[in-house]
Parts: sequence; C-alpha cells; structure tokens
Amino acid sequence: MIELRDKTILIDGRPRLVLSGEVHYFRLRREDWQDRLDKLKAAGCNTVASYIPWLCHETVEGRIDLDGRSRPELDLGAFIDLCRANGLWFIARPGPFVMAELKNEGLPYWLYEKHPEIVPVGWDGKPATTHTVDYLAPGFLDAARRWYDAVMAVITPRLQPGGGNVIALQLDNEIGMLSWLSNCPDLTENVLADFAAWLKVRHRPESLRKRYPFDPDEPEARRAGIRSPAESYALALLRDLGHYMRDRFARYVATLRSWAETAGIRGIPFVVNIHGTGGGRALSFPIGISQLYPSYTQDFGYLSGSDFYLGNLTFDNFQDLYLCNAFMEAVHRPEQPLASMEFECGDGNYGNTYGNRLDPSAADFKARMCLAQGARLLNYYLFTGGHNYRLDPPPPDGDGRIAFTGERHGFAAPVDPDGRLNYSYPRLANLTRTVAAVADKLAAMWEEHDRVAFGFIPDYFMTESRHPASAAMATIVRNLEANRGPSAWETMARAMLLGGYRFGAVDLQNRPLDVKTTPVLALGSARYMDTAVQRKLADWLSAGGGLLLYGEVPLYGMEGEPCTLLAEALGAEISGFRQASERYFLALAADGWARPRPEVRSHFAQTFAAPLAEALLRVYDTGELCGFETAVGKGRAVVIGTAYPCDIALFRTALERLGAVAALRHDCENHGIFMTSTANAAGERFIHLLNLDGFDKRFHLYEDGRPLFDGHEIELRARDGVMLPLAMRFGEVKIEYATAEITAVSPDRIEFRATRRRGVIAVETARKLRVSPPCELRQDGPTTYGVLLRPAPHHDRIILCHESTGDG
Repeated sequence: MIELRDKTILIDGRPRLVLSGEVHYFRLRREDWQDRLDKLKAAGCNTVASYIPWLCHETVEGRIDLDGRSRPELDLGAFIDLCRANGLWFIARPGPFVMAELKNEGLPYWLYEKHPEIVPVGWDGKPATTHTVDYLAPGFLDAARRWYDAVMAVITPRLQPGGGNVIALQLDNEIGMLSWLSNCPDLTENVLADFAAWLKVRHRPESLRKRYPFDPDEPEARRAGIRSPAESYALALLRDLGHYMRDRFARYVATLRSWAETAGIRGIPFVVNIHGTGGGRALSFPIGISQLYPSYTQDFGYLSGSDFYLGNLTFDNFQDLYLCNAFMEAVHRPEQPLASMEFECGDGNYGNTYGNRLDPSAADFKARMCLAQGARLLNYYLFTGGHNYRLDPPPPDGDGRIAFTGERHGFAAPVDPDGRLNYSYPRLANLTRTVAAVADKLAAMWEEHDRVAFGFIPDYFMTESRHPASAAMATIVRNLEANRGPSAWETMARAMLLGGYRFGAVDLQNRPLDVKTTPVLALGSARYMDTAVQRKLADWLSAGGGLLLYGEVPLYGMEGEPCTLLAEALGAEISGFRQASERYFLALAADGWARPRPEVRSHFAQTFAAPLAEALLRVYDTGELCGFETAVGKGRAVVIGTAYPCDIALFRTALERLGAVAALRHDCENHGIFMTSTANAAGERFIHLLNLDGFDKRFHLYEDGRPLFDGHEIELRARDGVMLPLAMRFGEVKIEYATAEITAVSPDRIEFRATRRRGVIAVETARKLRVSPPCELRQDGPTTYGVLLRPAPHHDRIILCHESTGDG
C-alpha cells in the first residue's frame, strides 16, 4: 500500500525515499534492458520510471501492441516484471502526452488525421504553433479512454498493493506547457463554448454583461470577442482565461484519474508533473504551479512532481530551486510531500553539440537541496539514453523515426545511448548511495525553519495567455514579470539564504495568514495585487505580523482597478516613480538605521510620502523616500520600494527588527555557503551544507549563537556538499556529531566520507569500537569516543566498526 501522509511517502506503512531513474524501455533493445537496470541499481536507485508512449504502441488505430507482437521492446508487462525481478519499484507514465522529444509529443499520427477538430487555434484564430490538442475535446477523450483502458489492463495486475511493483501512475505530462510556451491558448470552438459556460457560473448575469460587450452564448460573437479581445476588457479576459484554464486542466486530470480507477488502479498516488524551468533558471517555474495546483490539490491521492532543469546549481541560481520547492509546498495539501518527476541529471549535452557541459556537482547539489527541503521522490531524467526506431507505417516526415533527435536519444544521460557511462555517472552514483544509506532517516525528516516565510501569490504567475496586440495586457504582465522573480529572487531571497535563513512559503491568495504560524513574511510585491490579498496583509499586519516588502507597494488590483488598501495600512502615499535612463543615473542613499552605507545605483524607485515612518532609503538627488520602516497596529513593516542590491547585512537587520533571527550562522567571509537543517520526531538531525564556489572553504558553524560540533572547524572542498549528522542513532551506536558524512550503514559498521584533512566523529555506545587507519580512536568515558579523522591522501573513506562487548 502506498500512502501520502504528513508530507511523507509510506510504502506498507514505512516512510520511504523513492530514488528513481528514467529508463525508456521502448528505446532499448530488449536484450539491453538488464544491463541498464544493473547500472541503475549500481547507482543506488530503488525505482524505475518510464513513459509509455501512445505513439509507439498504437501506430494504427485499433491495433494496440503492449505485449511486443510488433517489436520485442514494446512488451510493457515484461519490462515492469523485469524491474520487479531486480527488486525495483516502477512508476508508470502513460500520457496521453509524454513529450520526451517524441514526434507529436507522443500522440499517434492517426489521432490528428481522424480528429482535426482537436487541434487548437489561438489568438485571432491563428493555428496553434505546437502539437497540443484540446484536452476536453470529445474526439480526443474517446480515443484517449481506449488507450488508458489498454494500458491499465497491463498495469493493474502489477500494482504494489496487489503484490506487484508499480507504486505510482502519472496522469498526462506537462499539462498546459505547450500553450504557455507559445502564448497560444487553446481556443477551439469546444473550448470557447466551455469557457462561455464557465463565465456564466463565475459571474452573475449583470456583472457578466458589464464585463464583456458581447454575448458569450452567441458563437460568432464569442469567437471574435475572445480570440481578438478589445482593450476595454482585455485585463478581465486575462484574469478569467487564466482561472478558467486552471479549472479546465483540473477537470481533465480528474477525468484521467476516473478512467484509471475504473480500470482498477487503487492504492497508489496519481502524479501530476509541473513544467517551467529552462535556460538554467526557474523564474517561470511557478507558472506551472499556478496553472496546475487546482489539478493536484483537488482531492486526496495526488502527488505533484516538478520538472527541474537548472544546469549547474551556482551562486546565480541556487535561490531559484529553493524558492520553487517552497512554493510547491505552499499550495500542497497537508499530506503531500515534495517530489520531482524530471530531475535533471547527466552532462547537459542535450543537442549532441558539446555546447553545454555541466559540472559533476550539478545533480549532486540539486538533489541535496531538494532532499533537505523534504523531497521524498527524485526521478533522474534521463538516466539512460537509447535509440529512436522507425515507425511502421512510417510518417512522411524525412526519417520516419519516433522522435526528432535522430537515431540516438539521450546524449546527456549518465548512461549514454550505447550503454557507456559518462563522467557524470560516478558522482551521481556516490550521491544516491550516500542518500540510500541514511534514507530511513531522511524519509521522515522535515526542514527546520526560522520565524519567516516567503510570500507566494499564484495569480502573479498567471500571465501565460496574453493577446500580442494588447497594450493593457502587456503593461500588467511586464510589471508582474519584473517584480515576481528577477528583483525579489536575485536580491531578497538570495540575501536571506546567504544570511542563513531557512524558510518555507505561504500561499497568500488561497490560505489563511495567521500571525501565530507566520510571524514574519518576506514578499516580492508588484504594482498590482488583488484586493482580497491586500486586505489580508493589512489585517495580518495590524494583528502583529512583520512584513518585509521588496518591490512596489501596489497601486492597483489585478485587473488594473485602483486599489491602495495596503499602502493605506502602511500609512504611505505613493507619490511617484523614478526610472533610470542613459542620461539619468538613479542613485540611492541610506538613511536611518540603514546608515552608514555607500550610495548605490538602481534602475527604479517607487517614492512615498510616509510622515510617520522611519526613512531607510532615499533617492539621492531629490531626497524622495523609497524605503522605510513603520508600525502598523501591533505589527511592523520594512518597505524597500526599489531595486536594492543583495546586501546580506541589510536584509538580515530588517528581518531581525521584524522578529526573525537566523538560527544558523557561519564565519566564512567569502559567503557562497548554502545551509539548512532537518530533524525527525526523535530529535535526530542533519546539517546540510553546499559550497557553491570553486574553491575550498574553512569555517565554524553556530546555532543560536552557540558553536556546533563542539566548535570543530568545518572544511568544504570546492563544489562539495555534505549532510553532517547530529544526535543520530543506529542501533546501539549514537553519533553525537560528525564533521564527516555517513556513506554506508550495516549492523556492525558505519562508513564516513571525510570532508577535510582533520575532523572528528563523537560517538556514544556500549559497544567496542575500531576505526580504519590512519584515523585515531580516543576514549573520553565509559561509553563515549572521539574519532580523530586523518584520511590518507586520495582516500577519504573512514570505517567505524562496532561489535558487542560480550557483557550480555
């Protein structure tokens, strides 16, 4: 039985980490299946995931091959059974869409030929530029239902609750991504009629008539009015269309789930994966959250899974990953854990051009951060490459293959298309085996947080459908994009993490905001904010909340209507806006407790009249106020209404004045260290550390002002990460602390990886201890020991053996 409970994955009642690798059985010769599974097991994985492509299994309508009649590698049941024989769980991903560089995104050619009405048109009636379809078109649903029935007949007898090894089922893939990427919303006749019906439920008749100057029930009028909107109602349509698409996707997901359940799928979670990263950043990833959170929170039994493609995790983008995990968790139901269904691994050579070469630390760092934040499932994508065979019958498209990458696929994978290991495999395998060694601990640990959360407003990221000729839509989208990510993420979030803050996020739009659970809030704010959210923030401040607002104090609601509720609560009048230009070098001067600081440049500043506030920042040449601190009822707010640099000390002081102190600190002057901590109900903990720079660092760690690890120095090598144990018990052995990382655990020994030339492991046990040379064992009491680590050159493995004393 697979259960989701209290942000954990329980398999037969036991918290587990699912460490998976994507292996496309259909891209491998059947005789190569075992070799790839051997390499996956050697890397420490316990699960296999794979797409199940409709395109490959039903090339001709009505002739579905899932048992290998046409090609041996299409025997889905045999592959799942082989995984089981190897002690591996299986995650099934049957689409209907699968992407994976497959042609038509994995849909059969005949589907488009038989049902041309499912192909969307977008703005101004222009054809869709991608191979998406109308998810709720009757023709598509009828065909997809037959596909699901066939696949579920293979999967249902192999479910883990029934004695098999299938532990999860993904419903479709990256829903809504193609329309978002192309700014081409699905506006078929079917969608327009459905949208019109939705509008009538959403708005009262009088309100709807005022909102739109056309009759939604009249096909020709709604066709023109929605596909080619007038400026007078463009912002209303931007908002309504975004909310409608969320509902449409949720209904589609519920439909797929109902088919699966009717076919016998029970006792496993249904996965909905989230798209949105690209180009080494995740600034647009919350668009996927915004689109899909109603899909995976509509009922019990859903599991959301991220698609993370961030390349190297560096000083530039580490806050992206941390924030995206926090935002995912902010909208989750209480039982839902973090998971990633496409967790980038490999060397980054996606186009087989050697134009992108990732550091071996790339997957290691991202996995460590996700696990530290509570991820319970990671699916390494793509773990092994393969080959794209030719379809039968072949489409007249130049090569007739199943995918558009040529004969070979998965050039970047740790295991290449021909089964060879590339340079990314060893570190990925070391990391996964290390995690597996302490998986029982990590699977039931939660990240510890300081008294601050990051604010998340889903509607700030609902900007994926905007008419290209609408100036009104462009204005609000540009402002939201400028404030929701680049400014707040690059400065405030990065400064908080480099300052040692550990935090989650709060969904300000859909969840209550309570001073007891969220005493301090950091918020990237735009010129537009929903009236209800502004009122919620004002009430929370008055009740005693502490707000750090970075960006712009809102002037408008989300449809451009004037709304200054939050500004009024802050006692501030928004007096103007300064913008830098080629001839105007906007400069900021510190004031109040922010002094003395050097004058800095900025590209914009919102200015205020706030007579009761303490000034913190001013426009240099005019003296206009652009940053201040003020009391609001029982609460306080610090407002930075300008693009201020990543001044770690300034943001730390602001948060401390609001009541949030970072418990963890280090004394490394070079910064570049990510740190957080996790703990379980028994009080066992890990301190998670990443050295984001390419040079070694030596430092001490402190918690609440007291030295950790008895004051011993920590040394992190360049681009290295560790999980250091505190108060961790393995049977009769308790590791009080260690400046080395646990890499293997067995009944009579614990292995460590030393991270420095000298270190220490403090142990409490009644058992006799031995340690591998050249380390030294020092006994400090009847049951306490210190292991002085002196690893030999080029050998950092430390083995601590323990055996019974024989005293009964």
